[in-house]
Amino acid sequence: MKSKMSIYRNAVWFMKGLQEYTKGGYEAAAKHFVAADLEVNLSGRDFMITGANSGIGKATAFEIAKRGGTVHLVCRNKDRAEAAKGKSWSRAKMRLCLLLICPQNVHVHLLDMSSPRQVWEFAQRFQENHSLHVLINNAGCMVNQREVTEDGLEKNFATNTLGTFILTTALIPVLKKSQDPRVITVSSGGMLVQKLNVDDLQFEKGPFDGTMAYAQNKRQQVILTERWAGQHKEIHFSSMHPGWADTPAVRSAMPDFHQKMKNRLRTEAQGADTALWLAVAASAVKNPSGLFYQDRKAVSTHLPLAATRSTPAEEERLQSALEQLAQRFKP
Repeated sequence: MKSKMSIYRNAVWFMKGLQEYTKGGYEAAAKHFVAADLEVNLSGRDFMITGANSGIGKATAFEIAKRGGTVHLVCRNKDRAEAAKGKSWSRAKMRLCLLLICPQNVHVHLLDMSSPRQVWEFAQRFQENHSLHVLINNAGCMVNQREVTEDGLEKNFATNTLGTFILTTALIPVLKKSQDPRVITVSSGGMLVQKLNVDDLQFEKGPFDGTMAYAQNKRQQVILTERWAGQHKEIHFSSMHPGWADTPAVRSAMPDFHQKMKNRLRTEAQGADTALWLAVAASAVKNPSGLFYQDRKAVSTHLPLAATRSTPAEEERLQSALEQLAQRFKP
């Protein structure tokens, strides 16, 4: 049975979402965007985007490729990955004369982010052959029934938290070699209803709720972003909420929500806008590292009176637990 605090958090969050996270919320915020922020030439800059075969990841990849950036699409499904590459190139090709894009600037890498060994091995191979300026942690998983991977890890946690942690940690050395390095993590406003629970990272206690597990993972990502910002001053870290967007992931994982809200959901491009802005705009890195963004503005990571703040000791325990798990699977 939900506690009164949980009911309060969810009610406040949903009302906030209706006003801010919908297509209308984006359109209202976009009136204040600076168009010139995205008028950039990204030639010579290398971007990695996880979960780039669909939804927000694919929309972000297209916009970066359109501006001349070299894009590394990290995807789990080979067919969808190649389709994403083809779509990015076929649309970008129409602007070839202006943007000097060539298909060699879009690369596909296959990786299951729920497999920590694969993530380590991929990151190590990548650094041997490529440079990297910007990492966009976009891959996400929302499994509604508790599922355990072959490594014995709860799948949402393995993908959203541990996979993101290992990939980012492993790529920090190559990022530090680049000019203006950035890490953007696509989190979710759903994390606002969750307080960090470091005592049950893999949801082994009590009934399993996939939506709340996902929200807990997204809270973890925001906390990690804040900690990385303090530990690696050479890199600009940020996390962001894309709003409620009409993506394949939302349609498959939250069909009831999608059916009720489909006419008010953002497009994939609208959902991707802030991730793109954080990745390419010069103005984005004028703000302090470690902040959480919504529609190109840094916003609070907590709802009013929601009692979701964690202690420094709890956040240290989270990072320590992830470091220990990560080392267990390191080749």
